[in-house]
Amino acid sequence: MANETFKDIEKLESDLWEAADNLRANSKLTSSDYFMPVLGVIFLRHAANRFDAAARQIEADQASGKMPKRKVQPIDFLSRRALWLPETARYDWIMQQAAVSGSDLPKLVTDAMTAIEAEFEPLAGVLPKDYGIFEPKVLEDLMRLFNSERIKQATGDVFGRIYEYFLAKFSIQKAHDNGEFFTPSSLVQTIVNVIEPDHGIVADVASGSGGMFVQSSHFIEHQGGDTAKKVVFYGQEKNRDTIRIAKMNLAVHGLEGKIAEAITYYQDEHNLTGKCDFVMANPPFNVDLVDAERIKGDPRLPFGLPGVNKQKKVGNGNYLWISYFWSYLNKKGRAGFVMSSQASSAGHGEREVRRKIVETGDVDVMISIRSNFFYTRTVPCELWFFDRAKPAERRDKVLMLDARNVYRKVTRKIYDFSPEQMKNLAAVVWLYRGRWDRFLALVKEYLSCVCTESAAIPAALAAFETTLADLRGRFDRLADAVAKHVELYVAKKQPLADAASELHEAVTLYERDREKLLANLSTFGRRFAKSLPGENDAQRTAREAFVPNVEAIRGLVKQVDLLHKLAARVSDQGAEFAADETISAAYDRRATAKLVKKLDEERRAAVEQLRQAVYFHRQIAWLQDRFPKVELQAVPGLVRLVNRKEIEAADWSLTPGRYVGVAPQEEDEDFDFEQTLRDIHTELADLNREAAELAAKIQVNFEDLGI
Repeated sequence: MANETFKDIEKLESDLWEAADNLRANSKLTSSDYFMPVLGVIFLRHAANRFDAAARQIEADQASGKMPKRKVQPIDFLSRRALWLPETARYDWIMQQAAVSGSDLPKLVTDAMTAIEAEFEPLAGVLPKDYGIFEPKVLEDLMRLFNSERIKQATGDVFGRIYEYFLAKFSIQKAHDNGEFFTPSSLVQTIVNVIEPDHGIVADVASGSGGMFVQSSHFIEHQGGDTAKKVVFYGQEKNRDTIRIAKMNLAVHGLEGKIAEAITYYQDEHNLTGKCDFVMANPPFNVDLVDAERIKGDPRLPFGLPGVNKQKKVGNGNYLWISYFWSYLNKKGRAGFVMSSQASSAGHGEREVRRKIVETGDVDVMISIRSNFFYTRTVPCELWFFDRAKPAERRDKVLMLDARNVYRKVTRKIYDFSPEQMKNLAAVVWLYRGRWDRFLALVKEYLSCVCTESAAIPAALAAFETTLADLRGRFDRLADAVAKHVELYVAKKQPLADAASELHEAVTLYERDREKLLANLSTFGRRFAKSLPGENDAQRTAREAFVPNVEAIRGLVKQVDLLHKLAARVSDQGAEFAADETISAAYDRRATAKLVKKLDEERRAAVEQLRQAVYFHRQIAWLQDRFPKVELQAVPGLVRLVNRKEIEAADWSLTPGRYVGVAPQEEDEDFDFEQTLRDIHTELADLNREAAELAAKIQVNFEDLGI
């Protein structure tokens, strides 16, 4: 997928944090002072983005007749999951006032927060208002930091990442409690995909920043539902500031939730035991300070305590949480939660609690997650799923899904799931539940993406080719000028002639292969795009029909990369002659260098577009190769359906890796050894040339110094 996108997001996060942290350092504020006000500024910016998007949607709906042409009401924004903002609370208005000489920016921001609270009662007393701690210039710099055009255009997903990143960084700086107030969005989305929280009471009794509720809302909206009419959100959280963060997070998405300040080990503030349709959570792992005397006889612990130490503390709180989650469910409820990987195979008292839970028949799915999915902890974890309404034929079975080999590398230290990886994991669960129709629909969706991405390839290549043609024209004029320059030695002319000749040959080969590929892609599109197959055999036929294009696309990607490298080489060779007035009159070195840079940008876009078609084809292959009959089957290293006798024989372990076996080694389909060697050779030649030039310059400098 678009790895450059993740690099861009990583850089944006890092740049924003570095700038904001420098402002904090310059203001003599501590992280604890700075924490909520900075999140408040991000809240204002995010709320403004959503407000503007909703306003555009309302305008379009009124213009098209989907909505009556009447005065717009705050409810119109809430129905589009945005917060209606009074003018004085709109980011652009505040920044305009900040430009006015003598304006009191801290008061403007504080007044904006007050105005929002007055319009949206659930936020009363929640938003930060201590902006008076800032020097006006420091606050203005902070506000401008989040007012760039790029930030203004940022989507909710990007803001979610920024919000999460700042939470993580503040937690690392000890501005908050152990960094346990957010969960990576890909894990939340995976939980949502499995339990499908679309009605009734949805609870998160370790609610943190409210991400579970936000993702549940997205799921409901994707299904065409109205969150406010479908569900009621209940939460518990022990930290007051975290509750404020959660309420801000909900409000900016136009949502409400009843979040109580409570320590869940000892309190059930909403009296939810046995009432929840869905429970979701990411509780703190391996807590060992829970007072056993205070929780003895708690109705939320029907399986007993997992073990008490000499200090009358529960040795490990993991199974307290697991028991709570089960107990909160009604007779048809589902739960999904994050848990330490230690819990699924823990011994002693924890083993006994686990045995009792397995014997209920309500353990539905277990998913292993590799390490590095969290910003603040590197340990692996597992996702547990309960279903109190499992049909009789599955009550003694558990789906073991080992997703440790399924991940996307976002940065060197952080991994997540791509949207397609999350869908593919959900598709395995669909097969387990007999929903083969959803599986086929997903393959059909991927086929549609293959057609769409393939259709976009010609335009992406055309942009690259236009710039390349411009460069080749410049190179031809350069070659003519050099050839006519009798004073230049042949030894200096020959490298340029060789590079230009190699570029010409590469272009000829590229044009031939490109023409053939585009013709084949057009044929594939005409055959499948307008009538996408919905049955397994027809879908497999479509997949096989695209295979030759996959190989051709990979070849063309290499050719596009080579063309750019060769063009850059000719440009560099030409730069050596540009000092000559006769040649510089025919060849603009600087303009050519700019075009080479533009060519590189268009190369990246073209290559990404080519790879997108292959990417979605690969998703089809991933699903069909593992489940060729659109039926659940054991896949070594990935999935296996196990029964209770097998779990008992494994000491009641619920660790997927103990059951699914080891995945066979897979080759990287995109790796081309010969091309890699050619690339290395080309780069090495360039580096050697640059090294020689640098050595010559150093020698000249030494001579100038008289050394």
